[in-house]
Amino acid sequence: MAPAPLSGTNTVNLDRNNLDRAASPYLQQHRDNPVHWQVWGPPVLAAAQAANKPILLSVGYAACHWCHVMAHESFENPQIAAVMNELYVNIKVDREERPDIDTIYMNALHILGEQGGWPLTMFLTPKGEPFWGGTYFPPEPRFGRPGFVEVLQKVHEAWRDKPQSVAQNVKMLVGGLRNMAKPQSRDRLNLSNDVLDQVAAQILTHVDPEHGGVGGAPKFPQTGLFDLLWRAYLRTGIPDYSIATITTISRMAQGGIYDHLGGGFARYSTDAEWLAPHFEKMLYDNAQLLSHMAMVEAETLDPILRQRVMETVGWLLREMITAEGAFAATQDADSEGEEGKFYVWHKPEIEQVLGPEDAALFCAAYDVTDAGNWEHKTILRRSLEPDLKDADTEAKLAACRAKVLAVREQRVKPGWDDKVLADWNGLMIATLADLSRQYRQPAWLEAAERAYAFIVNTMGVGEAKLGHSWRNDTLIFPGLLDDYAAMMRAALALHEVSGSPDYLHQAQAWAETLESDYADAVNGGYFLTSREAENLVARTRHAADNATPSGNGLLVGVFARLWYLTGDVTWRERAQNLLDAFSADAARNFFPMGAYLNGFDLFANAVQVAIIGKRGDAATEALIDAAYSVSVPNRIVQVIDPLAAIPETHPAYGKAQIDGTATAYVCLGPTCGLPVTAPAELAVAMKATRAI
Repeated sequence: MAPAPLSGTNTVNLDRNNLDRAASPYLQQHRDNPVHWQVWGPPVLAAAQAANKPILLSVGYAACHWCHVMAHESFENPQIAAVMNELYVNIKVDREERPDIDTIYMNALHILGEQGGWPLTMFLTPKGEPFWGGTYFPPEPRFGRPGFVEVLQKVHEAWRDKPQSVAQNVKMLVGGLRNMAKPQSRDRLNLSNDVLDQVAAQILTHVDPEHGGVGGAPKFPQTGLFDLLWRAYLRTGIPDYSIATITTISRMAQGGIYDHLGGGFARYSTDAEWLAPHFEKMLYDNAQLLSHMAMVEAETLDPILRQRVMETVGWLLREMITAEGAFAATQDADSEGEEGKFYVWHKPEIEQVLGPEDAALFCAAYDVTDAGNWEHKTILRRSLEPDLKDADTEAKLAACRAKVLAVREQRVKPGWDDKVLADWNGLMIATLADLSRQYRQPAWLEAAERAYAFIVNTMGVGEAKLGHSWRNDTLIFPGLLDDYAAMMRAALALHEVSGSPDYLHQAQAWAETLESDYADAVNGGYFLTSREAENLVARTRHAADNATPSGNGLLVGVFARLWYLTGDVTWRERAQNLLDAFSADAARNFFPMGAYLNGFDLFANAVQVAIIGKRGDAATEALIDAAYSVSVPNRIVQVIDPLAAIPETHPAYGKAQIDGTATAYVCLGPTCGLPVTAPAELAVAMKATRAI
């Protein structure tokens, strides 16, 4: 199978809908629209230039509710489609398949002063240069928004009659996009533990003290920020950081944003109390939330969080594995054309399933009322603080949930986007690898290794290059920075858990591809796209997280981990260069830079655990389990055979086993603690490193 480039290669016919040739499930959803949709690519841009027609670019994704709404209202309407076809070359893009395109034009919308969102509706010159845009437009004027037909006509009139104004907009937007890849300030943030504490204190002022989360409605998980707050608690012992973190994850775990029957979290909450989500479930959200929950649960031993971890991994392994063994991208918000229909209930339905006595218990526990809690229906949430010490009650509720779930399984299920994205898979693989050890679930490690093997063997090109997206034997290549960063992180997690050197070697090989094909030699850091990729109107470079952690932010931690695992100062230098490249951005606005700041925390405060013993030996395995049982986010575990010498670059150099049994040394900076042989002693020694 030859990989497809990130640009489309379809034969261009502007007088028909060409999405029947696309691999993306989102594009396939629009294949029968009367709109003459095209797949993005140089041939389409060339055809637009030949026709001298502006481009209407519509960007969305398969699980997006408002994308479905605009499709039903406008793109399936023959009269509106006729206007689109007459005035524009219409291009449909799956933002998950082409995040490079989405990022550019979403940034252009932000430069215009508009709030972003999907569907993204942008108007471009035939060369792909943006000159105006928005998000969702209704078919007729409402919600304070103009009708879509009016927008189509007015924008085309501007294109036709005001070329100088259009040219000015293009110059402003394209110039702004290209400037975004450059440092925006000369002020630099000199990172230190004190600075991390100051950042945490600022974030804390924005946390909702009652329901958790940042700000009011709508609320997103913001996992990177709450990872930072949790790290601040472990470092300082200040209880406010712990309270904010535990409140947030606990309210989410008990709220309607969590699927109490099937497991897994929805994308975000439309309200401040985590009740009503947009119901789509995204692989990347659940990867990050699983990691965060497990990190908090390791300290609190909260049975609710432990249960949510188990249930969410259960959902993942039951519903999100593709036929090839990798992880699928999303589950949709809509079914039968209605948002959330699969997930919501009426009280009589519950009573019919459970009978009067069990229904009364279930309804009281899950906020099921006659009036409903959302649009006259009920989204299940734990309305009472559950007393998990009451084992009988919890056992009854578990039995009730199983019965209600069995009925729900008979409903028409939401759509499933089974494309495999390397970056999202990388996030989940790393999480599953770590959790397999923390919760002693070897099947989780097997699932992580299967997904990793698929990406390396099927989405890899040569020894050290990656594609971004795979579906139906179509690989979109070359991959993006985020693909390499997330898969490198996954490889290192698998290396530490399994001990296999192959994972370490693969991470290093991918790093060299980044250096040759993605590095910004002028400003430092890495571009989102390869030098081999399609030449878009701007080449994106940043360290700001979106719903997923930024590639440059992730790489700070990846390079730091490579330095500690190998002792090679090359990796320390690359981590430091990344920190320097984006320090001005962090000084200007640190809120979107959680991955970058957490990567610095690892870089500066790594807790190296050297276990001298043989893998598979009971005493060695017990020490490894202990190392993963403690909430120490900066943990780096190396298992060293007793017959092998510890490298000179490791702070435990020269250390040996005690009395011929597996022995662990916990090292912070250049200093190692006393040797320990008992798992409980190792846990205590690791906790002692947290207060810096």
